[in-house]
Amino acid sequence: MAFKGMGGGNMQNLMKQAQKMQEQMQETEKLMEEWEIVGTAASEAVVVYMNAKKVIDGIEIDKSVVDPDDVEMLEDLILAAILDGYKKADEVYKEKMGAYGNLGGLGGML
Repeated sequence: MAFKGMGGGNMQNLMKQAQKMQEQMQETEKLMEEWEIVGTAASEAVVVYMNAKKVIDGIEIDKSVVDPDDVEMLEDLILAAILDGYKKADEVYKEKMGAYGNLGGLGGML
């Protein structure tokens, strides 16, 4: 008695599908590196630029929020802009990478 689905052809097709999915996941990961996220605070007086992997590559601060006597406020605004960017990056990441679920661990198998 032969078991269907256990033949070499089916396993080969499964491996091809897994390889294709891994390639698509890698392309999506690259997209995450290129995707620009903009985090803001205080009506865009503080703007933080990052990618969807949360790598910050720029900050803009309007002079109106720079008060040498209140550095703590500026620190809070920068942190708020970063957290806003992180939240947006998480949303993009979930949307784009969610389709792959926990398949990231398959990379070592292929």
